[in-house]
Amino acid sequence: MIAKTHSAGARAFALLPGLAAFGLAMALPALNALLSGLIAGVLIGNVFRLPASFRSASGATGTRLLEYSVIFLAFGVQYEHLMGLGWKSLLMVTVIVLAVILASYRLSKRPVNWLIGFGTAICGSSAIAAVAPSVAKDKSDAGIAIAVVNLYGTLGMLALPLAFKYVDATPAVQAMFIGGSLHAVGNVAGAGYMMSNEVGELAVMIKLARVSMLSFGVILLNLLSNSHGSKSWWSYLKLPWYITGFILISVVVSFTDIPAGWLKNIDFAGKLILTIAMTNIGIQIRFRDLWQSGKSGLLFGLSVFAFQLMIIGLFVLWM
Repeated sequence: MIAKTHSAGARAFALLPGLAAFGLAMALPALNALLSGLIAGVLIGNVFRLPASFRSASGATGTRLLEYSVIFLAFGVQYEHLMGLGWKSLLMVTVIVLAVILASYRLSKRPVNWLIGFGTAICGSSAIAAVAPSVAKDKSDAGIAIAVVNLYGTLGMLALPLAFKYVDATPAVQAMFIGGSLHAVGNVAGAGYMMSNEVGELAVMIKLARVSMLSFGVILLNLLSNSHGSKSWWSYLKLPWYITGFILISVVVSFTDIPAGWLKNIDFAGKLILTIAMTNIGIQIRFRDLWQSGKSGLLFGLSVFAFQLMIIGLFVLWM
């Protein structure tokens, strides 16, 4: 249940903006469903004078559906992608994910910046959605973080291929930078295949290896963010139900032959639920808060992205 204190009508009405955003994204494939839903939610929440009952129901809907969406995200994790890389590339991916998550946590005390770093390290919006329910008490942090990583993912997708027109680099090096740094799988595919099929294929493989580390990353950031205070060591091992479910499902999916048709339908349902969740989270974001958090978030996102590129550069020199 979303919330017993909200009427069925308010809960049902809270689903409509997200459904509309998802339908628009399906009709116009060039649109990112999550980003479209988030933007639509922010506009609805700031332009219209919404009843307090609807805003409350919308917030509860976004929070609960974000937790449910984590379960669906687990079906897209395949640990076999880690096995497809050579040990040097696998080491690079591991160091990138670890270094960016740890640096983000150490350099900032703000959960929104942890989410930005986490999305940068692994797989953009999906990674943020997977960890946000347990890390960020303010659910608007997830919306701000997703906006930041989508911005830099898009800019990076355009900037890296342009840079490689003026920098002499082998296809393998190009793939390492593109697959090891860009935020979403779509960003990597767009930039990689813009260069060549060889670069695109290798870059996507590196990116999928980063995605495969989502379960590990979720556990790590969850433990870090809950490490304050006097707790027993056992309390650190207690994970929210949706993270436990995520880990179990991702393991089963990686070692079980699930029909492709089933996975496609599950992926569709997961994106729908996540879009509705992000739309309702967007409704809770005020322009004033977006501006205040967004300014520092943009700078932090750029810094983390640059740090990630620096790590890849060091590995290129070593390899």
